[in-house]
Amino acid sequence: MTNNIYEQNLDQNAANYAALTPLSFLERSARVYPDTAAIIHGDTTYTWEQTYARCCLLASALMKIGIGEGDTVSFMGANTPETFEAHFGVPMTGAVLNCLNVRLDAKAIAFILQHAETKVLFTDREYSNTIRAALELLPSKPLVIDIDDPYYTGGELLSDRNYEDFIATGDTDYRCFKIADEWAAISLNYTSGTTGDPKGVVFHHRGAYLNAISNVLCWNMAAKPVYLWTLPMFHCNGWCFPWSLAAVGGTSVCLRHVRDTEIFAAIKKHKVSHFCGAPVVLNTLVNAAAELKEGVTHKVSAMTAGAAPPAAVIANMEKMGVDVTHVYGLTETYGPCVVCAPKDEWQELDVYARAEMLARQGVRAPLQDELMVADPVTLEPVPKDGKTMGEIFMRGNLVMKGYLKNAKTTEASFAGGWFHSGDLAVWHEDSYVQIKDRSKDIIISGGENISSLEVESVLFKHPKILEAAVVASSDEKWGEVPCAFVSLKAGQEMTVPELIAYCREELAGFKIPKKVVFGPIEKTSTGKVQKYLLREKAETVELIRK
Repeated sequence: MTNNIYEQNLDQNAANYAALTPLSFLERSARVYPDTAAIIHGDTTYTWEQTYARCCLLASALMKIGIGEGDTVSFMGANTPETFEAHFGVPMTGAVLNCLNVRLDAKAIAFILQHAETKVLFTDREYSNTIRAALELLPSKPLVIDIDDPYYTGGELLSDRNYEDFIATGDTDYRCFKIADEWAAISLNYTSGTTGDPKGVVFHHRGAYLNAISNVLCWNMAAKPVYLWTLPMFHCNGWCFPWSLAAVGGTSVCLRHVRDTEIFAAIKKHKVSHFCGAPVVLNTLVNAAAELKEGVTHKVSAMTAGAAPPAAVIANMEKMGVDVTHVYGLTETYGPCVVCAPKDEWQELDVYARAEMLARQGVRAPLQDELMVADPVTLEPVPKDGKTMGEIFMRGNLVMKGYLKNAKTTEASFAGGWFHSGDLAVWHEDSYVQIKDRSKDIIISGGENISSLEVESVLFKHPKILEAAVVASSDEKWGEVPCAFVSLKAGQEMTVPELIAYCREELAGFKIPKKVVFGPIEKTSTGKVQKYLLREKAETVELIRK
């Protein structure tokens, strides 16, 4: 018997305790906002009551074919109602949702399906070529169900079942939100695997619930926002926004392809209030034709992450009338877990100075427990001087359960009781974190550390430059030198001497690129620059001769 009076006869029971799960948000919105639009896709609109019913049908149909606790259900889906519904219908059964990166090749998809032991694969007809090739590589194939989107006519169907017919087999009276264990897995997301096989990151119900709420708090989202899906739902479960939107009764406007014409048209037609995307998406909007931007008369908020956004991009978005919230996180942290929370005094700065502050990664998100910049070996926090570099570490409820079937890597990533991000940063006096590079992207030239992000930020400010990426290239004299890959805006021309002259005005001499390549810049499937490929190319580029 305990002597603590607060533990005597005050036990957990069904009346005072429920496991945390974002599935509860769906049922609430169906009751509170039954007639509010939950999903708009082309000319099709589903209310929250209808979306709830469709998710329950999906869950019931899956259970009828034997899907349950610990099973994996994969979706090769676009940003359409089916993928949104999967975020609720699949975990209702106790199974785990695996949203596949639609831009991966067949070999990578096959690896994921086999590693995840996928039982059922839903696949949009747009990706039929990739899925067919992936299935041919598998010794044991999952049940395949097509997503036959009436607003997409390409590709082909791969099975004799489609999504709508399948969910029609579910019981219309099925309802289930009783999750016994909030630590149970809710989803499985694979890292891009640029240096080897992808790693399977396991999310749990508790973390998904808390990050969904953290998103709302970070963004000051009021009830019933209108959200445009410019961010892929396959990317960290759309940064948990399917669950966030259910929490606030928001409306999802589906967008299959991210193109400036479609984005601006949707913003104007549906009065979109919020959208997310990597800096490359913001840059696309900044450089869109002027006529596309005309007619947006309401407030629009953008959330960006995925790579450190250049201050110039944030400033130009603000000049368009779009408020930008910069967040930071990894697949292993459910997406955003750090936010550059704006301070009142920043409003007194001019647009470019304010953008410089907003380009920093920021402070821990409301429901993230701890964040620090520390020595990668000793885990001793670095001084908050804005100069001393260390690695970003975080811990708390917004950190993954671990890597699927990868105990060694899981243990290493949690060494010392912190999650090791691999991102190098400084800590400012006001406790805001600012990334300087991935540990593998720092350029060490003649004993001096050069931040590739710093050089990129300078290049982005040039009015002729659309995109820039800077990597290390080996050099006999200096060890490494910066190599800049530069993509110019349409109709612009620039010479190497012109670029170097500009850099000389903005950067210390040792930071100026010693190699320059003009042309398109290759990116990963989630919009990040493929620096490992650029590093390979940089080795073949000649040094600039003075």
